[in-house]
Amino acid sequence: MGHKAVILSSGGLDSTTVLAIAKAEGFVPYTISFDYGQRHRHELEAAKRVSDHFHVAQHLVVPVDLRGIGGSALTADIDVPRDRPMKEMSQGIPPTYVPARNTVFLSLAMGWAEVIGSCDIFIGVNAIDYSGYPDCRPAFISAFEKLACVATKAGVEGHALRIHAPLMEMTKARIIRRGVELGVDYGLTFSCYNPSKDGISCGRCDACRLRLRGFREARVKDPIPYQIPIDWDAIINGEQ
Repeated sequence: MGHKAVILSSGGLDSTTVLAIAKAEGFVPYTISFDYGQRHRHELEAAKRVSDHFHVAQHLVVPVDLRGIGGSALTADIDVPRDRPMKEMSQGIPPTYVPARNTVFLSLAMGWAEVIGSCDIFIGVNAIDYSGYPDCRPAFISAFEKLACVATKAGVEGHALRIHAPLMEMTKARIIRRGVELGVDYGLTFSCYNPSKDGISCGRCDACRLRLRGFREARVKDPIPYQIPIDWDAIINGEQ
């Protein structure tokens, strides 16, 4: 049996691909998700579906209500941007940024890793096709890994905690291709920031647009439904 690893799971495309990578590398996965007051709560259902599908050792959902501090379109009464040009997405920090979210999430994952005796945490952050979040960059991951070495009993005793971010330098299309190679069922996943009440993705928010561009560039059909029409046959045949 392989080493235990904690995988941060949002139920989205990236974190699900990371889970598949961790399993392929021989780790025994323990997934952790966060009920942080997000408006797109369908992601928690997706995280459970994904964890069940991969037969993880344990799936933990931790309540951390970030609505108390607000400041984000995902946790407060702020409009989610729609139809932003791709160039604009990579410049500046959008209102969907949740202050300190990855810092809080990694801290709790670090604590759980100590409890279950793991030295490995996997996270699906990406600095290529992303929405400009500061806590998705290599500098953040490197700094947090150093923090973990001095902030934990395991680190002080010489068992350094490793933060794995295997998607950091990958385009969304490359991530999707890797997931397809590993047999990932992207129909289980959910990415939208502004879905309908029944969980249908809008196709217009940053998360949807980045996801859709990735599938287009990979020439792979996205198996989830969208509120907007998409001619996947034309995309796969290179006509769009």
